[in-house]
Amino acid sequence: MRRGDDIGMSGQVTRWWWVRHAPVVEHGGKIYGQSDIDCDVSHTPSFEGLAGKIPQGAVWVTSNLRRTIDTANAILKAGGPAPANPDTPLVEPDFAEQSFGDWQEHSWDDLHAAGTPEYKAFWENPGHNAAPNGESFADLITRTGKAIERINGEFQGRDIVAVTHGGTIRAAVALALQAEPIMALAVKIDNLTLTRLDHVAERLFKGQGGVWRVAGINLPPV
Repeated sequence: MRRGDDIGMSGQVTRWWWVRHAPVVEHGGKIYGQSDIDCDVSHTPSFEGLAGKIPQGAVWVTSNLRRTIDTANAILKAGGPAPANPDTPLVEPDFAEQSFGDWQEHSWDDLHAAGTPEYKAFWENPGHNAAPNGESFADLITRTGKAIERINGEFQGRDIVAVTHGGTIRAAVALALQAEPIMALAVKIDNLTLTRLDHVAERLFKGQGGVWRVAGINLPPV
């Protein structure tokens, strides 16, 4: 039985399998945001666990940052089912992590110690306020939502494996729950966890633009 058959929605549900990239361990506790840095893919059991949970025949997509591409490759190397699109992998820049602008390559502790007006203003509403020359979490939700809508339209009724970032996955959860940005920031997304979201096609819910179901958030790989 395919997911959704129990409520008469066979073939109309697009199933998203969101995976956060492997840990970044050599960056000195600095904010990396959209910096293109390496991740640690050495913990084989986590990748084997994810490989056993991801479905056959899925379309795979990553962000444009190499830590997501390396994580996707490590899942495949650990026995993950071959993507439906091995020859044309989807690399989606709009699934990149939130940009923290001028604060990237600095630590939160250093920023707190400096106590600049921009830093204090950011924490008045971190859901809507942005770092200097960066973007807000609300901006990330908008950016992520446009890419999700486009991919839903192109691959409706398919399984989508999206190896991305903590912020991107929180943004997807915010869209699914129609949550305010500040509320979605409370959602914990650990490295190498799985978050499952289903999008039900618009034609089954006329006038609603489609609806989301939350199947699981921050699920451990093993």
